[in-house]
Formats: sequence, C-alpha cells, structure tokens
Amino acid sequence: MGMSKRTVHAGPSVNDLVTRARNGDKQGWDALVERYAPLIWSICRRYQLSGADADAVNQSVWLQLVRKLDTLGDPAAFPGWLAATAQRECGKVRRAARGPRAAGYGLDAENIPDEQTGTAEHELLVAERHTTLRQAFADLPPRCQRLIAQLTEDPPVPYAQISAELGIPVGSIGPMRGRCLEKLRRDPAVIALINAVAPSAGDELSGKAAVP
Repeated sequence: MGMSKRTVHAGPSVNDLVTRARNGDKQGWDALVERYAPLIWSICRRYQLSGADADAVNQSVWLQLVRKLDTLGDPAAFPGWLAATAQRECGKVRRAARGPRAAGYGLDAENIPDEQTGTAEHELLVAERHTTLRQAFADLPPRCQRLIAQLTEDPPVPYAQISAELGIPVGSIGPMRGRCLEKLRRDPAVIALINAVAPSAGDELSGKAAVP
C-alpha cells in the first residue's frame, strides 16, 4: 500500500531504518519504533480502544513486524503495511468485544477498503508531522521550551504566572514567544514539512504556538 504523499524527516529515511533493523541494528529498530509508534496509537484512538487494548494492539503489531521484517519487500512500503496491520488488529479487538457473531466479518490487511486506506494515509501524515514538530521542539533552547509549554497549557496559564515562574517580564513574553517560534520555523525538518504539506503544517506553526 503506497502513501499518497511523502513527508520529510531530518533523520534517516524509512528505507535506511528498515534496512538497519533487518541487520540487527538496535538503534535503527528503536528509531523505527519511535517514528511510527504514533501512527499505531492514532489508529487505536480512531477505533476508540481502551488503554489496555491499545497497548495490546501496539505490542502485537511490533511483534508481527519482528517476524515479517525480512519478508516485507520494498522498505518504502513499510508505513502502509504498519497501518494496515494496526487496522486489522484493532478490528479484531472490536469484534471480540462485540462477541462471536462479529468474528466472521474480519478484513485481511491486503483487502482494506479504499476509504480506510485513505484514512490510514492521513493518519500516517499527521503522526509523522507531529513527530517532526516534537523533534524540532526538543532542539529549541530550554527557555523557549518552557515558555511554549506554558503558553500551550489548557486552560491557558495567565501571563502573570508565566512571568513569575520563568522570570520573564510580562511585556517580554510576546516578543520572546515570537523569537522562539521563529527558531522552530527555521528548523530544516520543519521547513521541509511546511513545503510538503502546506498550508496545514503552516497553520500549526502559526501564532497559536501549536507544539505537541
């Protein structure tokens, strides 16, 4: 199953990560899990699974990958395989919850309808976008990280409280926020992301300081 768009990561390509994982490179495997775990969790959320069921699906998908990693074929097809497998496992959990009568209506990963395939592609794009933003956020200076974290709290943190906690004059919070967001926008991976999926990614990096 192919993705309709490709996102750009600052790190290794999916082909490189899959190849390294196949060769027993633990760091390659860990990077693969870190990059694509959000996709599995997003699919679990769409199926409205409980935390325990989502954990079980997550473990099942990665265990299946361990067994099938050497036979997946084109590494570029890995994200599609992962999305399809996660959907299949979520479907099993939902059917089990509904009882035996629903057990015969499963779908193989290869036969997922186009509508669900499109949803998986969208979820993959969203998950990879969030991963890129989190990585860029982690590269910001600690003071910027603390400020943006405070500004994105829900409910909003009053400026007076931010000023007291971070030692920033109230009148300087807005300008500093702008400088921090500009640093975030200048991250090479974020620039590539904005160019690839504009305008939606650009909206996320607007003055609302949308950081995961």
